[in-house]
Amino acid sequence: MTTTAAPNEMNPSRADFEALLNESFSGNGAFEGQVVKGKITAIEKDLAVIDVGLKMEGRVALKEFGASGRNSDLKVGDEVEVYLERVENALGEAVLSRDKARREESWTRLEKKFEANEKVEGVIFNKVKGGFTVDLDGAVAFLPGSQVDIRPVRDIGPLMNVPTQFQILKMDRRRGNIVVSRRSVLEETRAEQRTEIVARLAEGQVIDGVVKNITDYGAFIDLGGIDGLLHVTDMAWRRVNHPSDVVNVGDTVKVQIIRINPDTQRISLGMKQLQSDPWQGIEAKYPVGARFTGTITNIADYGAFVELEPGVEGLIHVSEMSWTKKNTHPGKIVSTSQQVDVQVLEVDPNKRRISLGLKQTQENPWDGFLTTHPKGSIVEGPVRNITEFGLFIGLDGGVDGMVHLSDLDWNKSGDEAIKDYKKGDNVKAVVLDVDSAKERISLGIKQVAGDPLDTIAKFKKGDPVTCEVIAVEANGVQVRIADTDITTYVKRSDLSRDRSEQRPERFNVGDKVDAAVISVDKTTRRIQVSIKALEIAEEKQAVAQYGSTDSGASLGDIFKAALKRREGGGEEEK
Repeated sequence: MTTTAAPNEMNPSRADFEALLNESFSGNGAFEGQVVKGKITAIEKDLAVIDVGLKMEGRVALKEFGASGRNSDLKVGDEVEVYLERVENALGEAVLSRDKARREESWTRLEKKFEANEKVEGVIFNKVKGGFTVDLDGAVAFLPGSQVDIRPVRDIGPLMNVPTQFQILKMDRRRGNIVVSRRSVLEETRAEQRTEIVARLAEGQVIDGVVKNITDYGAFIDLGGIDGLLHVTDMAWRRVNHPSDVVNVGDTVKVQIIRINPDTQRISLGMKQLQSDPWQGIEAKYPVGARFTGTITNIADYGAFVELEPGVEGLIHVSEMSWTKKNTHPGKIVSTSQQVDVQVLEVDPNKRRISLGLKQTQENPWDGFLTTHPKGSIVEGPVRNITEFGLFIGLDGGVDGMVHLSDLDWNKSGDEAIKDYKKGDNVKAVVLDVDSAKERISLGIKQVAGDPLDTIAKFKKGDPVTCEVIAVEANGVQVRIADTDITTYVKRSDLSRDRSEQRPERFNVGDKVDAAVISVDKTTRRIQVSIKALEIAEEKQAVAQYGSTDSGASLGDIFKAALKRREGGGEEEK
């Protein structure tokens, strides 16, 4: 049987000593790094001797007790709380601190307030990089520069060494960091005040306020603890270029509350709402078609605004500014502050819009052109533009006329004829049509020389004509009918009745030939002639007059007789 030997009381082990030591510490609760209670056993000059239950007392400077101003009358026997830094030092004394004890007390108290989100009181006592240091009754906290006030503070002097409320933002006991904010307290207080003030206000209420600040978009009005925005568009019914034209900082103004946003507590104000609305009955004052005189107040890319009366503006769209200047910026037609005559085109009282026209007060240049240049008259002008469908000719009055491809030349196709023209060429044309509504003028160049149809109409099928050869080609000859400008083409098969004579090379430019008209096309304004047809017609006529081959006469005899008669007739005439 094995038994456990009892420890030797005369020779204790290291473990026994450790157990006894821990028991000793637990008995009086004195551990390093804690706040313990002690009793003042003696006061020596500027030191207080304090017994905290250890084998040796500790000493604490009296000034640490007088820092708070509450323990300046210490006496022997008083119980105090101190911080135990070390159980003993080199002299065997306990190392105690009243300042650290107070700091530990402050930390414990501050942690409770931080968890409860309560405000704390402190004093700003020093300036450091990025902010300031704050004494929170023993604990030192950091106040960032951005958390001093709602708005940037240039002079912190009035706030130094003055008890102030702070909100704890962050605590880290292990590192000893505390971050506080004065701004949060001010914002909370301000929000409460704003809520009380907003509760007393109502939309539509008229109230006096003081102009606090002016911006490009409006003015901020102090309504007695809360600011409202008076937008530039709500200052007057007329156009306001800048708020400073209406109000100045420090002015007391009467405004009406337009809107209150309960979520953001923003208040919109208005001054023009206290005046009569000039847009009431606007349709009766400015009927469509009526003409008025106004002042140009603003110019934009899309048009110009005209003030008809204070608070009433209309827009002249860029398309309604000029009859002829279509792609011109409005600033090149009118200028600011210019007096102009306008015509009312449209009135929309719901949208508060009036459409005006400037060109309507001027003569329509197409109507004026038709008056001075009726249909059929000849005009002259430079070629302004060449397009795939014709030419544009500059005319009097700043208008353009168009010559379609089909109206360039009688004989050439439009694609060929347009190659003969270039920009800047001065040309003559005939006015074919004028459409004022569509702002169009139709011109014709080929009509200047007259219609070939008038000449063609003189000829009919079978008429003999004399032609001049103007060109010899491989398959025929080009000829011009005598005493006309009509040209036509005689193909190889129509050059002679005899196949051996159907050779274009036997003709020379300038030769005179007789032919017969075989076709007259009034639609295309073309005439076709044939030498062969004339020979056949003459043969038939000779046979009819001098006999036929059926009666016994040869074709040569018939032609000889015809020639003899022709010569004889000529001699008789002589």
